[in-house]
Amino acid sequence: MFVYSVKANTLKLIGIIGTALAILVALILFIPEYAPKTTAAIAEKNASYNYDKVKNNGDRVAFLNQFGWDVDEEPTEEVTLRLPSEFDRVLSSYNELQKQGGLDLSKYKGKEVTRYSYRVRNYPDYNGEVTANVIVYKNRVIGGDVCSSDVSGFIGTFEYPSGASDAAANGPESAAPESEKAPGTE
Repeated sequence: MFVYSVKANTLKLIGIIGTALAILVALILFIPEYAPKTTAAIAEKNASYNYDKVKNNGDRVAFLNQFGWDVDEEPTEEVTLRLPSEFDRVLSSYNELQKQGGLDLSKYKGKEVTRYSYRVRNYPDYNGEVTANVIVYKNRVIGGDVCSSDVSGFIGTFEYPSGASDAAANGPESAAPESEKAPGTE
C-alpha cells in the first residue's frame, strides 16, 4: 500500500478554485441554454389555445379541434369524479404529463370535475382505438390526454404528434389519407 501526502499552499488552492469558477462562468455565459420545453415556452404555446368557456359539447369538440383532432360529435363517456386531496404515485405521474402540456391538476385537489371521452378519428399512423379525454372544472379545461388502451397503447398531451402531417394547419380532415378516414367523413 502506498500513502501519498500532498501539501498545497494557499496560493495554488486559490488559483485552482478561481480557474474552476472562471470556467464555470464561461460555460454558463457562452453555451446556449438547453431547454426544449421550459415553462415559459409551454405557456407561450398554450396562449394560442382556448381553455376557457367550455360550456357544452360543441365547445369541447371545438376545443379538441383547435389541436387538430377530429373526434366524434358525441362523447363515448361522461364521468363526474372528485379529485383526491392527496395524489398517489399514479396521479402524480399523470399530473406530470399534464404539466408537459401546460396544465396542472394539483390546483384542483379535492374538487369535483367532469371527464368527457371522445373517439379520435384521425390519429396518425395508428390503427387502434384512440380516445381524447377532456377534464373540465367550472367551464374550463383543466386537464386531459389523448391515449389508446390497446396492447401497444400510449398516452400523451392534447398536442398533435410532431412529425405527423400538420392537421392544425391543413384542418383535421387532411390528417388521414382518404382510405383511413372514418366512414361518413369527407
